[in-house]
Amino acid sequence: MNRFLSRRGLLAGLRTIPFLMMVACLGGCPPFSNNNSEPNTTNNGGNGGGAGGGNTGGNGANSGGNTSGVKAGQMVVLGYNDLGMHCMNEDFSELVILPPFNTLHAQVIRRGEEPRLVTSGVTVAYDIPNNTTSVTKTNFWDYAKQLLGATLAPDVGLTGNKLSGTMKPTGDNDWSVTGIPVTPIDDSGALDPYHLAHIVVTSGGASVAETMAVVPVSWEIRCDLCHNTAGISASTDILRAHDRLHGTSLENAKPVLCSSCHADVALGQAGVDGVSNLSRAMHGAHASRMDLVSLTEKCYACHPGQETKCLRDVHFSAGMSCMDCHGSMSAVASATRRPWVDEPKCTDCHNRAGFSFEQTDTLFRDSVGHGNVHCSACHGSPHAITPTVVEADNIQARGLQGHPGVISDCTVCHIHRPDDSFFHHAGGESEGGDD
Repeated sequence: MNRFLSRRGLLAGLRTIPFLMMVACLGGCPPFSNNNSEPNTTNNGGNGGGAGGGNTGGNGANSGGNTSGVKAGQMVVLGYNDLGMHCMNEDFSELVILPPFNTLHAQVIRRGEEPRLVTSGVTVAYDIPNNTTSVTKTNFWDYAKQLLGATLAPDVGLTGNKLSGTMKPTGDNDWSVTGIPVTPIDDSGALDPYHLAHIVVTSGGASVAETMAVVPVSWEIRCDLCHNTAGISASTDILRAHDRLHGTSLENAKPVLCSSCHADVALGQAGVDGVSNLSRAMHGAHASRMDLVSLTEKCYACHPGQETKCLRDVHFSAGMSCMDCHGSMSAVASATRRPWVDEPKCTDCHNRAGFSFEQTDTLFRDSVGHGNVHCSACHGSPHAITPTVVEADNIQARGLQGHPGVISDCTVCHIHRPDDSFFHHAGGESEGGDD
C-alpha cells in the first residue's frame, strides 16, 4: 500500500482522481497613477477610513474569521488566485490528470490622494501557515520524472517554487508565484480545500502591508460513482474501459498522463494529432451517462465536489448552477469550443450604464478595471466572487474594509474619500475622459 493511502479516511471514503475546474463597486474615486516604482516609505497621510479594518467575521478555513494577517498603512496589498479552484491528483501511480500547481497573485498599491500601483522597489513574500510540506501527503514526487520529465527536490513544484518564498512582478501591474505545490491536507493532517496564504510586502526591511488570500486546491472526484468494479481501483477500471473501447494498452502502461494523448491547455500539453482534447473527450464521453449519478449538481461528480463545493460565490447564493454559465456537458464538448478560452463573460449577464467589464478577447481572470487594478483583486476569483459562503474567501475584505464582498470602500486605497465620480473600466481616466 502506498504510504499516503491511509489519508483516504480523511476524505470520508472518497476515491479521488480530480479533474480541473475553474459586481458592483460603490463610492467616488479618481484614477490611479501608474507609476511603477516605489521611491521610499515615508508616510503619505496615514491609514484613512477603511484600510486595516477590524477583526470581524465568523468561522473561516484555518482562520476562524481572524483578520489579524490583513494590514494596510502606507501601502495596501490585494491577494487573489487566478482560479476559484485548482485541482490535483492525490495518487500519481496509475492515472494522472493534474499535478499540484497553484498560482497566487498580488497587487501592491501605494495609498495616497492618487494611489499608484507598485511593481518594483519592494519585496512581496508568501507562505501558507500550517501547510509547510506536501511530500508526505502525496506521491507526486515519486512519479514526476516518469510522468512529466521533471526531476524535483521534495516540496519543489514544477516551476521551481515552494510553499513559501517571494513573488515576482509579472509585467502586468501585479506580482505572482506559479506552481505552488500545495495539497488540501494541512500539517496536522486535516482536510481543507481553502487554505489561506499570508502575503507580506516589505520595503527597506520593514513590513508595509499584509493580506491573507485563499490558495484553493482539491483532489476530490467521484470516479467510483461509476467506475467501481470489485477488486480493482477506480483508476484501473477507467484504463481497462479505455483499452476495451479504443484499442489501447494503458492498463499495462501505468502511470498514464491523460494529456500525453489528449491535449490540455492547463498543462501546456499538445496531445496527439487526431485525438480530441481532454475537455472534449471527458465531457463528451460522460454527457449521456450522467443520469446514472444521483447528484443534484451533476458537475460535482468530477469537478470538486460534493464536499469541496467549489462554486461558492454570489452566483451560487443567487441560486445559479454550473450549467447556467458554462452550458451543458454536450455544449462544453463541442468541437468548436476552445477549453480555457471560450469561457463565460460578465457581459453575458451584466449591463450597467457607464460600466465596462472584461477587455476584448480577455478573460475575467486576466482583465483589469478601475485604475488598472485587476478585476479579481477587488471582486475575487472565478467561482469565488465575493462574498462567498466560505469564510476564508472573505477574510481580506473584512480586514481591509470591515465587511465582506467587493472591495468597494474608496479609503482602502485612497487616504481620503474622493469627490470624483467612480469609474468601472480600465485605464487612468475618470468616467467622461478619454478612454
